[in-house]
Amino acid sequence: MPPRPPRSTPQAQNFRLRVAALAAVVLLCVAIAFHFPAIPQDPAYHHFADTRVIAGIPNFWNVASNVLFLVFGWMGMRFVLRRHDLDDPHRFLVPVERWPYFIFFVGVALTAFGSSYYHWNPNNHTLVWDRLPMTLGFMSLLAAMIAERISVRAGIASLAPLLVFGLVSVEFWNVTESHHHGDLRLYALTQFGSLLVLLLMLALFPPRYTRGSDFLVALAFYALAKLLEVSDAPIYRATHGMMSGHALKHIAAAFAAYWLLRMLQRRVPIASAVAANPA
Repeated sequence: MPPRPPRSTPQAQNFRLRVAALAAVVLLCVAIAFHFPAIPQDPAYHHFADTRVIAGIPNFWNVASNVLFLVFGWMGMRFVLRRHDLDDPHRFLVPVERWPYFIFFVGVALTAFGSSYYHWNPNNHTLVWDRLPMTLGFMSLLAAMIAERISVRAGIASLAPLLVFGLVSVEFWNVTESHHHGDLRLYALTQFGSLLVLLLMLALFPPRYTRGSDFLVALAFYALAKLLEVSDAPIYRATHGMMSGHALKHIAAAFAAYWLLRMLQRRVPIASAVAANPA
């Protein structure tokens, strides 16, 4: 972990101001989320345009399109766990930095199973298993960004609490939904709040590695995925029943994960960070 500047320097004061600004935004997001009433799950969410049964598999393309999550998740886990020699320019500056990324790709791979299970029989009970692995991805990526942009120690220390928060956000929705007053606010914070904080860290804190813009490309793929999701039926009609927006959503979201793997494969430490911490 690169040493922090002495407390009395302008750089240190500026760093603390940026951390305080980030913390203020997080608190503001929480306050805004709970300013609104509880958000129940819309029953219409489970009504997808493409319900074709192929080879005995209901909702075939919504199920089958999840395979890329498994492929890219497995590729990511293998890369992150690969031994990175000192001469390997793709190494992590600090070995523990790999663990948030490893959990991220575990979450991506598990999403293939959770989402397939949900789309085989779409309902609130199966949706839980779709959302749980996604929270691993959102929260571990946030911890990875904290480690890279703010402090390795803080990033690794935040990993477990963030993961717990993500899992609790889904279970909170599940329990409240079962009592007929469903509340998605915590899950919305997990998904959209984490992405907002990630964007702020990209803007406020300098990188330790090259290819930081790849985060923006990955986020663009994810934004495309959300756009395809809400365009499920129109895309199905426009393609004359060949493919639905939701199936394409899975492909776009999987490529967001792939782009982060591509980033890890191609990035190198920035020279100033290497000088501060050559190990």
